[in-house]
Amino acid sequence: MQGNKQVVACLIDLLRGELAARDQYFLHSRQYEDLGLTKLYERINHEMEEETQHADAILKRILFLGGTPDMTPEPVNPGTDVPSMLRNDLAVEYLVQKNLADAIALCEEHQDYVTRDMLLEQQRDTEEDHMYWLEKQLRLIELIGLSNYLQAQM
Repeated sequence: MQGNKQVVACLIDLLRGELAARDQYFLHSRQYEDLGLTKLYERINHEMEEETQHADAILKRILFLGGTPDMTPEPVNPGTDVPSMLRNDLAVEYLVQKNLADAIALCEEHQDYVTRDMLLEQQRDTEEDHMYWLEKQLRLIELIGLSNYLQAQM
């Protein structure tokens, strides 16, 4: 099936963003594991798996619409300590949220409702799960202090 060229180009950009998010979560999860922060490792590893699923869905849709995927991830911005890792992951999610909203509007404009619905599901996951959880972790650090937070993550 031949999809709208603007929608396909937008999906290719989304794919590159999801791959970057996956790679950043992958790195951070392994850093948490190395630090002995088991709870953070498990959660961020789960987020990496979800980003991989998002990328997979977008990749399949690009192929279905007759596009040529670009599997080059956007640059990642890894953190150097736990608070910066959480902040940088949250920044990625804010960017993904904005890009998804723009893509959803483009799909509406071109009446590609199947792609729109797929992206709406990813947007819900981004807002209600990823962003919310990361915001909550940063609030916890503010409320109880970094040392107490890190102890709770062991």
